[in-house]
Amino acid sequence: MQSYALTVDKFLDHAAKWWGDREIVTGGGGRIGYAALRTRSNRLSGALEKLGLRVGDRVGTLAWNTQHHLEMYYGAMGAGFVCHTLNPRLTVAHLAVMVNEAEDRILAVGAGLADMALELVFHCPGIEAVVLLDSAQAELRAISDRRTFAFEDLLVRLGEETKWGDFDEEAPAGLCYTSGTTGAPKGVLYTHRSNYLHTLRALQADAIALTSADSILVAVPMFHANGWGFPFAAPAVGAKLVLPGRQADGANMARLIREENVTIAAGVQTVWQSLMDYLDATGGDVPTLERVLIGGSSCPDALIERMEQRLQARVQTSWGMTELSPLGTAAPPRGPERAVGAGRMPVGLDMKLTDAAGNALPQQRNVTGHLKVKGASVVDRYFKAEKKALDSEGYFDTGDLAMIDDDGNLTITGRSKDLIKSGGEWINPGEIEGIIGRLPGVGLVAVIGKSDAKWGERPILIVEPQKSHTIDDKTLLEALRGNVADWWIPDQVIQVAHMPLAPTGKIDKNRLRAEYATA
Repeated sequence: MQSYALTVDKFLDHAAKWWGDREIVTGGGGRIGYAALRTRSNRLSGALEKLGLRVGDRVGTLAWNTQHHLEMYYGAMGAGFVCHTLNPRLTVAHLAVMVNEAEDRILAVGAGLADMALELVFHCPGIEAVVLLDSAQAELRAISDRRTFAFEDLLVRLGEETKWGDFDEEAPAGLCYTSGTTGAPKGVLYTHRSNYLHTLRALQADAIALTSADSILVAVPMFHANGWGFPFAAPAVGAKLVLPGRQADGANMARLIREENVTIAAGVQTVWQSLMDYLDATGGDVPTLERVLIGGSSCPDALIERMEQRLQARVQTSWGMTELSPLGTAAPPRGPERAVGAGRMPVGLDMKLTDAAGNALPQQRNVTGHLKVKGASVVDRYFKAEKKALDSEGYFDTGDLAMIDDDGNLTITGRSKDLIKSGGEWINPGEIEGIIGRLPGVGLVAVIGKSDAKWGERPILIVEPQKSHTIDDKTLLEALRGNVADWWIPDQVIQVAHMPLAPTGKIDKNRLRAEYATA
């Protein structure tokens, strides 16, 4: 058979040839077809080469979901450079650690982030040039003493056609760090082959299942793990791609869904709460929306029910990690019944449950264990680490506690690091959160451990009610009786107006512990 390297530039080549006029829309203005975007991205590759980049060099992107950011994805990866996506919601100190370890040579900066970039390059001497994207280029100014270009000027001055895919499929394509909020951040280096196979897995009919008939709103930040893979999956099938820019508020989401006839939308649950609150306040609906994909953290059943009723769309829950590229499991996109847990694992991944010592559980169904996975798009070792992150059978320890039912549906029951040890016995916050999350009126829920002189730790229940709902503390605790052991029932209930969220959009339990666990 032919030797056909699995490199991600082929996705955009395919879209340009067969779906050339299919649009990529940026929420703040901007509309372009795949053919034109391919031409611009390829010229960008030539410009980056003229700036001195060679295969394997890293390009940092500090940017939002826009056309320019997508062009940086393909302009870097197509020529064999590595696109290192950076989360603008992290601190400069955390970002500097990542940029310096990655040895980024170019930094691409999105709208409203020039001041952050100015501070960042001060701590990152390896950055040689800065490219201002989107509306940032309208306020062109030198970033420190580095060569600074407006994106469009760079294309005009240095852009030229160049050859794509002239490297091995095992060459690195992207770099994303798991976190910078606790401890040392860890980089995950994606290869072209791993991203290509991840895309094929995501496109399976029982997974994300995009088609050329779809218009997909990507509220998943492109600085998260491969933007959940949509920058590759959409052009792979010729789907319309709608990028909201920086604004993911309810009003902007509703406008884009209506104006662009969005059929599928993807993002963390807080985005869709904002959309529903907006629709409730202003009236109207989003009639073209068929499916909503939720990732990030476990979504309460009450919220799923509210979404399906208010949006009249099927909710697909999912589970994944940066280390998985990131899709792990997904609920099926169609069917008469609501999704069970985080859904099933598509072909290309395998999983097993173990005990705390790493031994496979003799019974793999309907028991809780430590979740491990392996596959072509699962991390082998962290960036620049000498030791592999795998067990003797090649499985990666996710750090999650999980259960698999008889039909193969995965339910994440908690994080092993979040377990609460009370009186020498373990309490799983995830099980408590799952029960409380099913109650009407509950928006977000978290359980943390608080130091206790007698028991070591005791659980605290923290709840953010849905807007306009009032929930009695006693009602919350009574819901647990008979469903968990009595000694698991939290000693304290705290209701908050706004649950703190980490830069990834998940509930920030570190902030909750800092505020409530030692009070």
